[in-house]
Amino acid sequence: MQNEDDLRGLAKIMEFMRAISILFVVIHIYWFCYQTILDGGINIGVVDKILLNFQNTAGLFSHILWTKLFAVVFLALSCLGTKGVKEEKITWNKIYIFLFFGFIFFFLNWWILALPLPLVANTALYIFTMTIGYILLLMGGLWMSRLLKTNLMDDVFNMENESFMQETQLMENEYSVNLPTLFQYQKKQHKGWINVVNPFRATIVLGTPGSGKSFAVVNNYIDQQISKGFALYCYDFKYPDLSTIAYNKMLQYADRYDVDPQFYVINFDNPERSHRCNPIAPEFMSDISDAYESAYTIMLNLNKTWIQKQGDFFVESPIILLAAIIWYLKLYDGGKYCTFPHAIEFLNKPYKEIFPILTSYPQLENYLSPFMDAWHGNAQEQLQGQIASAKIPLSRMISPQLYWVMSGNDFTLDINNPDAPKILCVGNNPDRQNIYGAALGLYNSRIVKLINKKGLLKSSVIIDELPTIYFRGLDNLIATARSNKVAVCLGFQDISQLTRDYGREEADVVMNTVGNIFSGQVVGDTAKNLSDRFGKVLQKRQSMTINKQDKSTTINTQLDSLIPASKISTLTQGMFVGSVSDNFDERIEQKMFHAQIVVDTDKVSAETKGFKQIPVVMDFQEVYNKPMKEVIENNYYGIKKDITKIVEVEMDRIMKDPKLSKLVKK
Repeated sequence: MQNEDDLRGLAKIMEFMRAISILFVVIHIYWFCYQTILDGGINIGVVDKILLNFQNTAGLFSHILWTKLFAVVFLALSCLGTKGVKEEKITWNKIYIFLFFGFIFFFLNWWILALPLPLVANTALYIFTMTIGYILLLMGGLWMSRLLKTNLMDDVFNMENESFMQETQLMENEYSVNLPTLFQYQKKQHKGWINVVNPFRATIVLGTPGSGKSFAVVNNYIDQQISKGFALYCYDFKYPDLSTIAYNKMLQYADRYDVDPQFYVINFDNPERSHRCNPIAPEFMSDISDAYESAYTIMLNLNKTWIQKQGDFFVESPIILLAAIIWYLKLYDGGKYCTFPHAIEFLNKPYKEIFPILTSYPQLENYLSPFMDAWHGNAQEQLQGQIASAKIPLSRMISPQLYWVMSGNDFTLDINNPDAPKILCVGNNPDRQNIYGAALGLYNSRIVKLINKKGLLKSSVIIDELPTIYFRGLDNLIATARSNKVAVCLGFQDISQLTRDYGREEADVVMNTVGNIFSGQVVGDTAKNLSDRFGKVLQKRQSMTINKQDKSTTINTQLDSLIPASKISTLTQGMFVGSVSDNFDERIEQKMFHAQIVVDTDKVSAETKGFKQIPVVMDFQEVYNKPMKEVIENNYYGIKKDITKIVEVEMDRIMKDPKLSKLVKK
């Protein structure tokens, strides 16, 4: 009731203001068109006296504009308080047009009074134009008060609500990775930093192809970690992209290490530019479980579907058989022939020779009992199925070049040995990823086991395109690497890839245990999971109601996603969302980010042009005085001869021993 009374009172005041404005217009016409009014027989003496007093005391009519200005001022005041039905069709353009022409007709018509026309005509024309101008000004003023003014549509994508203040301070330590950023907050662009102060809590880099995850994040990890004296292991899926960067950064920062680091590369495509390394070197295998780990990694890399069937009979059988062969080669002649190529060749020998040799060693007897039971029970089909499930996948790896690389000993895999730090890059080939991935997966598993120990040099494991290889014990590495100063950085495109190749349980463990996460554009469930990870914040919500008299705006707050899935799925190249972890003594107030990672493309381009190629490791013609192809093939056939000789010697030994000769089935 009180509100209605207030509105009525306001309406009366506005009407009074408008009446005063009209009065000033009438007074103006009366004074400046006085002669015409007299000629018309109108003479109001009282009004004349009052107006003359105004003129004498205030100079109200000393200029033709004063009364007009007073009229417009009171008109404007009356319009400000006018309430009316809001309209969406009323626009500022229409208002500007009416006010413009109203100003011209109302203020700029003084010259009409001086036209060479009859006095009555001049007066009539002057009053007409002034009236038109006043009406136009009145309509423009009223429309301004009725304009539907709202900012509901100014931010259609809710940018302001979903922007937030991010870390602007650089926090650097001896292990950190620091990335400069640009971010939007309160309609302004700010400079910030993504401070990965604890890279040992593992990092995941997500993003669809072309999102910039390698260019903006992985390359920076390689650069900054080498600059801080890290030993480095890098899995380069698109060899030599990352390897070239790592090599040149090592040359640039070699003085940052206490002991000069050495660069090594594994590349099956070009043996001239590849070092040789035996991933199952006997000195680094302490018991048969190490052999089992190696066999497990190889077989699951060759058969990705087996990952989901771990524990099945036809999955475990070939793994156990290969593990037994590896351990046997470790035991035989001091491990002289303990290489992966020798293991493949030994497996391809007839099982009538394999099993007596293996079972002649007490250490392997229990391992091979399922095979021996089938053999002695004349279950030939079962036995052949068990062996075939190992032979068939491994036969894909029979390659002279692969044999060459994996049978040498140019270096050891203890890359973070303080006395001999290494930068090791292993290169895959997208066209041969299934074959090479299995061998490289073996290097991965061995390296992880060797570096994840206390008292060694700080090291980094960078795996780009993780799903292209099976990384045995990945979840355990992430969980335990922090205490051993091993920084893990994993790059892949989508969580669904990880789930497909590693199984849901292991994929969930990996995603839930990492401390630092970067994500470029991702879609679907991955975007939803990340949005949930970033949590919710209070956001303003605005609504508007229009009634006959006015419009009302309601503002409320509600919890909503800080970074919704729709935002993550439409990120532009170079834009990343994510979160980082901190330390006890290095607190980061705002751990989440939604920003563009700044990369000086000109500087990077200039650096890239100056990069040196990975050097030739071995000139076959110079060292062996033979072409590369001939040397590699000689090595290939030499391994076959080694195994043939081993089988002959071992079978001769067994046949000469009365106890062991019983193992040979007639």
